Amino acid sequence: MLPSRTPLVVSYAFLLCLPLFCLFPPKFLTLKLAQIDPPCFKRSAISRPETTNPKPKIAFLFLTNSNLSFAPLWELFFQGNSHLYNIYIHADPTSSFVSLVESSPTDPSLPYTLNRRLLAAALADDPLNLYFALLSQHCIPLHSFRFLYRTLFTETVRFPYRSFIEILSGEPNLEERYVARGETAMLPEVPFEQFRVGSQFFVLTRRHAMMVVKEKRLWRKFNLPCFNRHTCYPEEHYFPTFLSMEDPLGCTHYTLTRVNWTGNLDGHPHLYGPDEVSPELIYELRISNSTYSFMFARKFSVDSLEPLIQIAKPVIFSD
Repeated sequence: MLPSRTPLVVSYAFLLCLPLFCLFPPKFLTLKLAQIDPPCFKRSAISRPETTNPKPKIAFLFLTNSNLSFAPLWELFFQGNSHLYNIYIHADPTSSFVSLVESSPTDPSLPYTLNRRLLAAALADDPLNLYFALLSQHCIPLHSFRFLYRTLFTETVRFPYRSFIEILSGEPNLEERYVARGETAMLPEVPFEQFRVGSQFFVLTRRHAMMVVKEKRLWRKFNLPCFNRHTCYPEEHYFPTFLSMEDPLGCTHYTLTRVNWTGNLDGHPHLYGPDEVSPELIYELRISNSTYSFMFARKFSVDSLEPLIQIAKPVIFSD
């Protein structure tokens, strides 16, 4: 269970917003099938942040297809900061995490569509959400909430704030990824020299989140069916490409989520087990080649929870 007072909106996989949500956002959000460009998208696109607000918030967007096994660790992370964040969960209805209403199964091939809908819901829900952190059920925090908050809103002295999103070019198999929908399918909107890839886990500014929700031209291209699923990862292509084309200077070009791809299996990163959890591992995972420390890490096995809880206060949140 997440904290009882946690600002929480639960949405269901591959479902869309009700117009009612846009007018009267409830604590628990039930989403129904609607048109491709739902009212929620339109509402979020015209929403404006209160720039004079002294306490901006971070929206945490959890994209899940199983139980939130690390909820006890996240409870400790969020504890005492309920006025500084909101939580949004896009839950696969086939999991047992939430059983509020019945809904349709997830289409696992379109996580980037779900990411976009999560952003739309969070934008429309609270104008004080100024950063949007996308995470999965396998992610853990590497620092305290206060450390993250200071990093985003205090130590980042430049305004407008920048988005923490990985944007890469010249990567291996870049051409194969580009032609996954057909050799000329991305033209003319996305020429090969402007095609980018990167981690699907990001921390976007409100300005960039609004741009993503409003954008349609590139979206139609990345929404095309893929002929080669082994090289087609829309969630790792659309966001880096679009933001690189529209506002490269407004992005850091690196992510705040650490992933270990050493010895990856079938396209999945290294899975940390309980025997690997230690203070030394946390310190190692924090280390980054960029300006800022990594704030989150994945992928951890469910049975890693107990040893993580044991070092949470003395190590993870002791900064």
